[in-house]
Amino acid sequence: MLSRSRTLPSRIHHGIIEERHDVKHYLQVEVQPKKPTEAEKPINILSNYSKCFDDDGRSKRTGTFWTASAHIITAVIGSGVLSLAWSVAQLGWIAGPLVMLLFALVNLYTSNLLTLCYRTTDSVTGHRNYTYMEAVKNILGGRKVKISGLIQYFNLFGIAIGYTIAASVSMMAIKRSNCYHKSHGEDPCHMSSNGYMITFGTAEVIFSQIPDFDQVWWLSIVAAIMSFTYSSVGLGLGIGKVAENRSFKGSLTGISIGTVTQAGTVTDTQKIWRSMQALGAMAFAYSFSIILIEIQDTIKSPPAEYKTMRKATVLSVAVTTVFYLLCGCMGYAAFGDNAPGNLLTGFGFYNPYWLLDIANFAIVVHLVGAYQVFCQPLFAFVEKWCARKWAKNGFVTSEYKIAVPFLGVYQLNLFRLVCRTGFVLSTTIIAMLMPFFNDVVGILGAFGFWPLTVYFPIDMYISQRKIPRWSNRWLGLQLLSFTCLIVSVVAAVGSMAGVVLDLKTYKPFKTSY
Repeated sequence: MLSRSRTLPSRIHHGIIEERHDVKHYLQVEVQPKKPTEAEKPINILSNYSKCFDDDGRSKRTGTFWTASAHIITAVIGSGVLSLAWSVAQLGWIAGPLVMLLFALVNLYTSNLLTLCYRTTDSVTGHRNYTYMEAVKNILGGRKVKISGLIQYFNLFGIAIGYTIAASVSMMAIKRSNCYHKSHGEDPCHMSSNGYMITFGTAEVIFSQIPDFDQVWWLSIVAAIMSFTYSSVGLGLGIGKVAENRSFKGSLTGISIGTVTQAGTVTDTQKIWRSMQALGAMAFAYSFSIILIEIQDTIKSPPAEYKTMRKATVLSVAVTTVFYLLCGCMGYAAFGDNAPGNLLTGFGFYNPYWLLDIANFAIVVHLVGAYQVFCQPLFAFVEKWCARKWAKNGFVTSEYKIAVPFLGVYQLNLFRLVCRTGFVLSTTIIAMLMPFFNDVVGILGAFGFWPLTVYFPIDMYISQRKIPRWSNRWLGLQLLSFTCLIVSVVAAVGSMAGVVLDLKTYKPFKTSY
């Protein structure tokens, strides 16, 4: 039988609440006087309780350093890695790798600050915050709670759209690479993305019925393996292309004015827009802070959760940064100014076609898992809120046991079925309306980077640690926050300009590749 969700309230059947066992309940059990025998050993109630439940009365968390690392890598090494060669091409050999490293350091630093906010007041024994929004509520309060929640869940919604686009492009790339191979490059192999988006959406409807974030750990591990697979293929093909060219392409300042691309000839203005958009794409490539608290809530203790999470964050960011630098720089070295927006689907590579098929299949599998890692916190928030508001509504709260062969018993909730299916359907339709991979990635990165990755973690850390206003540490943190705000605004402007250019030649539901 599947364990009960950590993020949902107690089960409610037709208005009757099934209370959880907690410490008080166990201590109130009346002890019947009985003379113990030698064969009987005294039972320590509190000891047994601590083996089954955590200090908040919820079932014992089982997450480890490795599962947390898998969750982070699944969230970080996503479709964003495929656009890094294009991003480096816009910025050049100096600014490209440097900006990527700076994003990595900022994310690592602010994520370490955020790990200390999992527990309020004391990072070891304080009250647990189960979600990012709850941490903002208990530490900052006021309007900032609604603002953070709105930005976080809107960003998660946007990421689901971006992953739907990326997955469909990879599925099409498999068919197109085989088409290129059969026609020896003579057939352009154009096709519509709509059917592939619907296929991906159907798969997500099924996986979205997994009740809780803690139960998708196996999906994260599979997805993390797939992310390393396609990143390694992209890196290997880039190295092979450089070896074939016997030279490194590219320049110190990035794409040259007058370069002819699929979007047209690069002008002075477009050079600026494209450089700004590249910042958003790099920011998106590191976007995992929005689910960091949710990941940390799966970790067992001792040791303290923040210690395990910090180690997982350091390992994950270090590994992904190395992959990012290698993939981005080798892709730029291989193609120079003509680096494709998507390294494995932009058809900078044609052969070996079977290796491209493996890489794109790995992308699809990874994005199926990553979609759930990002969306489960959003699902939990909506369902928890609705269960509180309509506690006596059977449609919202009742669960029905369904026997599933080889898997045990599944707890079916009709509201969860309808709500999550509707969410996947809406993201699929919007992805079909706006299938612009690079532009969507840039907008999401720009919109979520400053508030969720920088501003709120810094603000919560200052409040929790009571750092004096105008002290050196306070000024340093505020300077970091302001600088990242400027970067986010610049990236957002560049990405929006890219969308405007795409819309000039775009027809809804008729986009083909």
